[in-house]
Amino acid sequence: MKWFVSLFAAVLTVSLMSGCAMFRASTSDVDLSDTSKHFDADFDATDMRGITESVAAELLAGPFLQGQTAPPITMIAGIQNRTSNYVDTKNLTDRMRTILLKSGKMQFVNEARREELLAEQGYQAAHATADTQVGVGKQLGAKFMITGSLTEMRKESPKQVRISKQEWNYYKLTMEVTDLETGLIAWTTEKEFARQASKPLIGW
Repeated sequence: MKWFVSLFAAVLTVSLMSGCAMFRASTSDVDLSDTSKHFDADFDATDMRGITESVAAELLAGPFLQGQTAPPITMIAGIQNRTSNYVDTKNLTDRMRTILLKSGKMQFVNEARREELLAEQGYQAAHATADTQVGVGKQLGAKFMITGSLTEMRKESPKQVRISKQEWNYYKLTMEVTDLETGLIAWTTEKEFARQASKPLIGW
């Protein structure tokens, strides 16, 4: 136990000798293109950007879109978060949709805003002039639906005498495109990665 007290005293001494600068708040910009920086083993913004770009690139270059005579009308139903942490999966689908829509190879219905669309159409039908109101019943239906799931596996070092805690996380994103008419899966892919992190037991 004496070695632990000595180690703590040494860390405290180094902290005090480094001056007051370490206790001042600071702010700096972060380079989003730098994919090498992670604070821990959990899923983060860098992972979100990289994995969505990878899925979108594979879909755009794959046989599914190559076989379409026109940009298919698609809806995004969402991604299931099957991890132990909160993950904003809408960030994943929003970024994918933006990349795919900008490519000009896919079209998307705004399924998340259907109630607002219907409310606006009803308002225009009752209050707008005939030459300015939008046509009711002319919305295009989606032919394909994009869904997915994000899963994880976690491992931690066992309880023992140590000065750091080892953590290993594995993530897998599965994405599918389903034909709404037939129910058949028209395209699917999996993206996976793992990260290991070491956390000191002394810290705050």
